[in-house]
Amino acid sequence: MPIVPFDALPDSSRVWVFGSDRLVEGAPAGSLLAAVDQYLAQWRAHGVPLLCARDWRESRFLAIGVDSSQENASGCSIDGLFRTLHALEREIGARLLGGGRVFYRTGATTEMVSRDEFTNLAARGDVTRDTPIFDTSLTTAADWRRRFEQPAGEAWTASLF
Repeated sequence: MPIVPFDALPDSSRVWVFGSDRLVEGAPAGSLLAAVDQYLAQWRAHGVPLLCARDWRESRFLAIGVDSSQENASGCSIDGLFRTLHALEREIGARLLGGGRVFYRTGATTEMVSRDEFTNLAARGDVTRDTPIFDTSLTTAADWRRRFEQPAGEAWTASLF
């Protein structure tokens, strides 16, 4: 099945969001996206092609979506996606996989810190409930479109203030 534009996926589509620990631009971004597109073009679950898409934002965030009304990604197919991304990390010089990271905006820049560091920033008042954060825990295309970037006080980070 062909890769479709991300906007063509239904709102109910399953989404995985990966945040890079550094900006990925130029040739490394081109390599990452080309390899992801190559993987998605052949992505299958139990032999059935998946209707899927990807989106790239802020030179840091990769969203992969699957139209689950057509076919669900299987555990093995999801593992394959994660293996592919893990293999690309060395090539692009950035870490895409792993948790415990908080991404937030300062002006036109996106920053990444550990959850503990973000808590400390909040305690010092360096980030506030109004600071935009990027929620990489989202799981649907609707959420990716509508609330990926939102004030920290309205996201999972609200409890850190």
